[in-house]
Amino acid sequence: MNDDIVDALAVHRLTKLVVDDYLTQPLRDRVIRRFGQPDESKTAYLFHCPWCASIYIGIGVVAARTIAPKVWRPLSYALAFSSVTGLIEEHS
Repeated sequence: MNDDIVDALAVHRLTKLVVDDYLTQPLRDRVIRRFGQPDESKTAYLFHCPWCASIYIGIGVVAARTIAPKVWRPLSYALAFSSVTGLIEEHS
């Protein structure tokens, strides 16, 4: 599979993890306690807006692909497979 597609799917999965997943709810709650509600704080907004978060996550993915490609490659595939599974589940 093309690395660009894999990375795009990895960004999608990581964005869902940060913005929507139950697993990261405590992190989002801490950000709100510290910085205020998303409509009051750009930092809190970043943790609730998938469009905004994906930009920064995408930068991290490009950095990972560049700096540590041997480590990033298998991780990116795992994230991409998870992303595809989630997308299929949402639309079935």
